[in-house]
Amino acid sequence: MAAFLSLLAVTALIALSAFGAGAGMANVFGIYVPYAAVTIFIVGFVSKVIGWAATPVPFNIPTTGGQQYGLPWVKHQKFDNPKTGFQTVVRMLLEVLCFRSLFRNFYLDNRYKDGRVGYGPAKGLWFFALLFHWTFLIVVIRHLRFFLEPVPTAVTGIEFVDNILQIGVPTLYLTDVTFLAALAFLLGRRFWDRKVRYISLINDYFPLLLLIGIGLTGIYMRYFVKVDVIAVKQLAMGLVTFHPEIPKNVDPAFYAHFFLVCVLWAYFPFSKLMHAPGIFFSPTRNVPNDTRMVHHVNPWNDPSVKPHSYEHYEDEYREKMIEAEIPVDKQA
Repeated sequence: MAAFLSLLAVTALIALSAFGAGAGMANVFGIYVPYAAVTIFIVGFVSKVIGWAATPVPFNIPTTGGQQYGLPWVKHQKFDNPKTGFQTVVRMLLEVLCFRSLFRNFYLDNRYKDGRVGYGPAKGLWFFALLFHWTFLIVVIRHLRFFLEPVPTAVTGIEFVDNILQIGVPTLYLTDVTFLAALAFLLGRRFWDRKVRYISLINDYFPLLLLIGIGLTGIYMRYFVKVDVIAVKQLAMGLVTFHPEIPKNVDPAFYAHFFLVCVLWAYFPFSKLMHAPGIFFSPTRNVPNDTRMVHHVNPWNDPSVKPHSYEHYEDEYREKMIEAEIPVDKQA
């Protein structure tokens, strides 16, 4: 039901924008909606980040995946269990750029008839998640050519590599295929994996279907309708220079695609997609695990409550501990 409602919502958004632009409301979907979406995105994004930055982190709670620094002859896993700021930065880079923790993901299989439980590597999720994020980044960079004049060499270089196969007219972008393939896997996984399907909600399906809708309308607009790219850039440059002007003879498919992008902008700060900046503010990732070297004091501790050390604890209960044959540091 959640997937059906999300699909219905995305379909309604496409129909609303396509028919609305064709009915003479191009100004709404080409000027007013983009400005409103960007405003919501900036305000929501900044407020979220400020809220995270202002949240105190009284405890040292990094999630680790290897041996902590200890005795000299015990090998320390520097980037899985960092103890310095530099090691933590390297760990964050590996996490952001390579999804290092997701690479270690395993699946559980308890369907054996004899009651055994099996485990195995689940690299598919890691591969397609990495493929989607990098492809999405390339697509965003490639679209900067509509908003910049002159177009930077880096953008044109990425675009050249993206359509290096020179398939079709207009030429096929590799990221168009990989973007949809990765999203198809991530969406399909929520259907065929019973555990994931059970916990999936509308806010899990809607972003995936919204991104698929953006990809499909973009492909339809580029390869089938073949909208006027010059007119589209004229509109984009008008928006960024605050002199917007609706060009003539732009197919409604463009407004459907653009409207879905605007919905994504407005929806982004209030969704799970905010994990993108959120990872940099996560205390489970952005602090070193130095609890053996640094004494961390909770700033919320009530100063009137005195600490009760083990020495004092043993002094209080030594006789009872000896009676229970519990080892003590000092004999009675």
